[in-house]
Amino acid sequence: MSISKSQLKIITSLSQKKYRQKHKLFIAEGIKVVNELLNSSFKVDTLFATEDFQTDISSDKIIRVSDKELQKISNLKASNKVLGLFIIPDEKPLQTNGLTIALDAINDPGNLGTIIRLCDWFGVTQLLCSKETVDCYNQKVVQASMGSLTRISVKYIDLATFLKEAAVPSFIADMDGENVYKSTLPEEAILIMGNEANGVSDEIKALIKNKICIPRFGETQETESLNVATATAILLSEFKRSC
Repeated sequence: MSISKSQLKIITSLSQKKYRQKHKLFIAEGIKVVNELLNSSFKVDTLFATEDFQTDISSDKIIRVSDKELQKISNLKASNKVLGLFIIPDEKPLQTNGLTIALDAINDPGNLGTIIRLCDWFGVTQLLCSKETVDCYNQKVVQASMGSLTRISVKYIDLATFLKEAAVPSFIADMDGENVYKSTLPEEAILIMGNEANGVSDEIKALIKNKICIPRFGETQETESLNVATATAILLSEFKRSC
């Protein structure tokens, strides 16, 4: 069985957010990521898989393709046995307990995917994103999350409105903030990470009084800032260590 023109059209269109929303579908590639999704609450629409990819799902959802056909629809440098179309689920209800990460206009898909993995690693079950943040069902985000998307609730909200009403303390990652290694960090909090180029927006900064930073220890002091995903990892480690 080969890939039809209509299927190829849908697969190609899913590189754009508006078509992911229209079809309620997203793409995942590779054995690890696809199997993570198959073993989760996510529902599969269609799998395009080579003969040597084995799975227990219903055969009517699998289209067997050659390596050459798979490569035509793959966004990976080397296609990896399977490409899946999965149904975008409804967002889960907003939680107000525990540690929450909030992202203010994160643009890079790799950064968002890595932050989703970090939330999974550090036991943060909810990730809040401003509406300007890259779509979590962008294929590069899905690949970078390496299956952690199945375990993290990602919600897109009006971040300023949410923070105004939040019952737990909020902290901004900011170069002018208090040294995180000397800070007392609560178990329940919201940690806000800002845009790669501009940091947290002025609108959000005006709402939050708690600012923390990761101090530079290098002698030259020439590095302007850390990658946002790297900074998130360090700050998450400190929040969890303080618990």
